[in-house]
Amino acid sequence: MGRLRCLDGTSLAVVPVPSRDRGGTPFEVTLELRRDGDSFGAVGQRCGYFLAGLAERVAAARAEDSPQAARWPDPDDRFPDPSPDPAPEPELFAFRYRDRGDLASTGELRCTLRTSSTWIGPQEPDRAADGRWRVARRAVIDAWGAGGRGVRAVLTSAELARFLGDLLAEAERAGASYRDLLSRPPR
Repeated sequence: MGRLRCLDGTSLAVVPVPSRDRGGTPFEVTLELRRDGDSFGAVGQRCGYFLAGLAERVAAARAEDSPQAARWPDPDDRFPDPSPDPAPEPELFAFRYRDRGDLASTGELRCTLRTSSTWIGPQEPDRAADGRWRVARRAVIDAWGAGGRGVRAVLTSAELARFLGDLLAEAERAGASYRDLLSRPPR
């Protein structure tokens, strides 16, 4: 299970629940959200394969020889390039209600990339040449529960990689593995 410490001090557990075929064999997962141990929502019908692909892309982006390494010297700022989305806060994933027939109020889990800038250097405006901007990227995970209440966690790329790894390890313990699907070379 993936655990997140939210900005409001609460804990959000994201638990992969196996989806089973007619014979009872797990083949995919849905995510159950628990806030401080209480049920918070269910999202992402059959989303495990997508999360496994994202985990691989995060690991590749964090590598020293990745295209992101040239633009982002700090590995914690390196995230996979999102789809060609011109949005100021591109999404890495967005999972809403579990099934098409569910009400939209059964939960939401989404991850966006945000870039922030902090001025480092002298405080006097006329000495701007002696300072510099520190630009950082973070993954912001927002979760909305069935009751309409939301929580937020902010993660470095290392923390996002660990969170995804924990989710996928739990999915594998539940019987849904993505190793054979993701080890195939891209077409």
